[in-house]
Amino acid sequence: MTAFFLEAGFIGIMLYGDGRVSERVMMVSTSLVALGTILSTTWIISANSWMQTPSGYRVVDGQFVPTSWWEAIFSPSFGWRFPHMLLGVLITAAWLVAGIGAYYLRHGRATEFGRRTLSLSLGVVTLLLPAQLWIGDQVAARYVIPDQPAKFQALEGNWDSDNTGYLLFVVPDQQAERNRVEVGVPRLGSWIAKDLSGETATPGLKETPPQLRPDMLTTFYGFRAMFYASMVMFAAAFVGVVLRLRGRLYSSPRYHRFLVWLTPIGIIAIIGGWVTAEAGRQPWVVFGEMRTANGVSDIAPGSVVATFAAFTLTYLTLLVVWVVYVVRSVRRGPESDWPDEELGSDGDDPRRDAEVTA
Repeated sequence: MTAFFLEAGFIGIMLYGDGRVSERVMMVSTSLVALGTILSTTWIISANSWMQTPSGYRVVDGQFVPTSWWEAIFSPSFGWRFPHMLLGVLITAAWLVAGIGAYYLRHGRATEFGRRTLSLSLGVVTLLLPAQLWIGDQVAARYVIPDQPAKFQALEGNWDSDNTGYLLFVVPDQQAERNRVEVGVPRLGSWIAKDLSGETATPGLKETPPQLRPDMLTTFYGFRAMFYASMVMFAAAFVGVVLRLRGRLYSSPRYHRFLVWLTPIGIIAIIGGWVTAEAGRQPWVVFGEMRTANGVSDIAPGSVVATFAAFTLTYLTLLVVWVVYVVRSVRRGPESDWPDEELGSDGDDPRRDAEVTA
């Protein structure tokens, strides 16, 4: 409730208050919206982490009763999953900002605004991405592999435990316990596991009893969507650093076009991560304690379908409205908000030339 009221109470000022309220009020409003969002992230990840690695409870008459609120809220996986999620949304927001800045530079509009926007967002991405990759590795090593080995087996895509390579593409057959098609890189799996000899094999899903196996297809490709997206982001950030050092960050139209296409890549990575976390947890709703089949409520199927359809339609409508709003705002540009400000143009601008040279 605190998170909701902070976000809902101040987001209107943050979105529409510029030029209508003081800069100090704008700063406070923006900070409170950010705080509310971080609180939302905290409680969502806390609840979901308890479902992944439950702790601080006992079962009384079929119900989970907390014995330690501290252990229940800060479950074993929370300490790694929370920064992983927080960095993920910050990086996603930074790519959105980078895409907007690149859009203006590509079209020669509001170039001063575009340069500052692009520079700031790429700086954030360059700093946060290495930390995110390290934390993601720790998420796998500290909680997925020891606590949910079946999830790790499914996301790696192996059925047998004799493959030292890394699979890039698979077409699994869950019933036959094999991959109809698979493409991989020999020994790469062992190297990722920090064994440079190339002899360490990755555990296969056959090590888990059939009734406790997650669906390999969704878990494998959920993880690949997240991992491949992170590699593309890392490469794009690296190219941006090189261009910045060579003084060409603001004058490379092909790179700007590439960044515009990369605008939603952080969202793809986040969705892939959540698919991995939730599909890989199956068949448990509370891992190791409560099967998903036992969590089904006694509700008429028609009510379930109608409710799901209503939620889906509502959220799709909100998504479309949000995308249309953002696209229109970007196309309108900052010039409409500050018509008397010097935002830059395609014409000769000594300050721009000096900054590009620097």
